[in-house]
Amino acid sequence: MEQTPRRELTLFDSTCLIVGIIIGAGIYETAPNVARSVDHWWGLGLLWAAGGLLSLMGALCYAELATAYPRAGGDFVYLSRAYGRWAGFLFGWIQLVIVRPGDIALMAFIFARYARQLYDPLVGAEGWQGHVVNLSYAAAAVAVLTLINIAGVRQGKWTQNVLTVVKIVGLAVIIGAGLFMPAGAPAEGAAPDWSPTLSVAMILVLFTYGGWNEMAFVAAEVKDARRNILRALVSGTVAVIVLYMLANAAFLRSLGHEGMGRSAAVGVDAIGGLFGNYGARVIAVIICISALGAINGLIFAGARISYAVGQEYRLFSALGRWHGRRGAPVSALAVQGVIALAVIVGFGSFDRTILYTSAAVYCFYLATSVSVIVLRYKEPEVERPFKVTGYPVTPLVFAGVCGLLVYGGATYKPLETRICMGLVLAGLPVYVLTVLSGEGKRKEVQSNW
Repeated sequence: MEQTPRRELTLFDSTCLIVGIIIGAGIYETAPNVARSVDHWWGLGLLWAAGGLLSLMGALCYAELATAYPRAGGDFVYLSRAYGRWAGFLFGWIQLVIVRPGDIALMAFIFARYARQLYDPLVGAEGWQGHVVNLSYAAAAVAVLTLINIAGVRQGKWTQNVLTVVKIVGLAVIIGAGLFMPAGAPAEGAAPDWSPTLSVAMILVLFTYGGWNEMAFVAAEVKDARRNILRALVSGTVAVIVLYMLANAAFLRSLGHEGMGRSAAVGVDAIGGLFGNYGARVIAVIICISALGAINGLIFAGARISYAVGQEYRLFSALGRWHGRRGAPVSALAVQGVIALAVIVGFGSFDRTILYTSAAVYCFYLATSVSVIVLRYKEPEVERPFKVTGYPVTPLVFAGVCGLLVYGGATYKPLETRICMGLVLAGLPVYVLTVLSGEGKRKEVQSNW
């Protein structure tokens, strides 16, 4: 039994989806690196505030697009209407091959690292044995959460809601301990060799804030979409900005600027004095839950992109099947899970995987934000329940920053960027084949109010 998506996501569900994806475990990974990029504590606050503001600007752009075109697929829909079917296809291609599996794998690697602190079947194993344990934990997290989402939308959304509430409570514990307990001793040991430049630090900050655009991918499943899409995007993004600013304040209060930059496990170091010997395990549990929440949200929303591609192109029609009884795109979820597992095994680490995704992510952020302007001129008759604040400055500023980040990443790691963009461009001949073979469906991408 196949049907189309039903509107089953409430405002609470939608907000949990956004907050759950944004607050993965990135804050614990990136905060020390960002601290090392500035000379003064107030510079750290400015970076995180700037990243939050830019993320809110991007969220406003997506709010206009998602409320005007509330279909499953997000950017796929907007890019197809703004630039042509090839652009939407290319977005779906890079999401399927590069971005979504890579994002899922990134959170899975973080989960694996901290899950091993809770239970290590090969205690202290190094080399290939330790690598196998890490890969096993990462792969298991992806496999289990993919199966939960295949079971149905209700199971997927309630898993997301529970994980999001728990992770926010955990982060609040860290914030409270860092702000109100006596300041701890600075982290011992030499600072890591790598000190990011400001441009690289901003990439890390925006990566940590990343995920606010996920609402666009499930717009067709949101109840009262005219109001709740905007509410969820803005409230979810603002909530994360506040939490991240408080978290950095707690780390600074507890460890100081120098100690924060030197820390290898900032969450553990910040509250170790409160929890004593159990501090590391408490933080490991919190970070595991945070990572699982992000993985589940990425799986839930990402499969809707592949589903949209399958709806438009017969070559990928297997991905465009909606299971009516389960209320989920089962085939898209399964294929996405398999590719994410392949990325985990093939790249094997957080660092290599993030380099695999960054250029593609910011190229399409740029194109989507500019599509706000293009579609205002191209389709002025379309009803827009929300119009982005500060138009056209807001989308242009956000697009400009995305362009600078692509350039910064390309100059910092040119080889990885070339590989990524090569995979993006590989989607063009695939699109040509679909057109020449008559596989592409010639139906207009329409809003389904």
